[in-house]
Amino acid sequence: MNMKTFKKIGTSLICALFAMPLMAQQTYEEMEQLTVNEQVTTVITASEPIRFVDISTDMVVGDQPINNTIRLKPKEGAHADGEVLAIVTIVTERYRTQYALLYTTRLQEAVTDKQIQPEERIAYNNPSVSMSTEDMAKYARSIWNSTARIHNVSTKQHRMMIRLNNIYSVGEYFFLDFSLENKTNIRFDIDEMRFKLADKKQSKATNSQIIELTPAFVLDQSKTFKYGYRNVVVLKKMTFPNDKVLSIEISEKQISGRTIMLNIDYEDVLYADSFNAILLKED
Repeated sequence: MNMKTFKKIGTSLICALFAMPLMAQQTYEEMEQLTVNEQVTTVITASEPIRFVDISTDMVVGDQPINNTIRLKPKEGAHADGEVLAIVTIVTERYRTQYALLYTTRLQEAVTDKQIQPEERIAYNNPSVSMSTEDMAKYARSIWNSTARIHNVSTKQHRMMIRLNNIYSVGEYFFLDFSLENKTNIRFDIDEMRFKLADKKQSKATNSQIIELTPAFVLDQSKTFKYGYRNVVVLKKMTFPNDKVLSIEISEKQISGRTIMLNIDYEDVLYADSFNAILLKED
């Protein structure tokens, strides 16, 4: 496994860390200690996406294979039992934690899997995160379970129908609730789901401008369905002119794959705020 040491620290995050409320000082002897060995990969998993990791020395390397997990391993052996190799600092969307990494020559004592426990978390208000992934999931599940309020935005293609159920506005984000109905007996295997701003009327004489949008959160990660499919996608709030539409495009994996698209006018997006407070009451 090829690992690289974490050393990237954003300026805004550094300022935020220094701006955090002062707490009682802590030494490595007082923090949670993890025993490590160069032949064992130590996997640390957080309950939410990890935004920043720092390893205090070059004696330990690590990487982040997925957004809520890091892997750590000493570069080499030749250390004494109990030697402190590094302090690892992990900052997520809403908390931070630190571990002292102590060397062990005994493989059976090396920690292979570590879940960050609630009592190890120090609350942290990350200025770069206006809404946590956990909160997005909470809102999205509530919307997914709600009744459709929009009934006039839909498209039919290939004996399928895609329709917009709801648009909610929460903080800096739009929550798009849409569903697909498959009236064939052929299972639909999703190849790609795209969200973009496109020209409402595309002319061959002019070059159309398409702006791809990357969702901040997608509730349902499943890639196949037979008859029905519903999902809630979170997009950063945006404004766009009346000559453009917000498009949802879903394509199939098959060689002769079906593609279905739903265009949402700006007037429908503006409607999002009108019923936000009815369903989503923030505590």
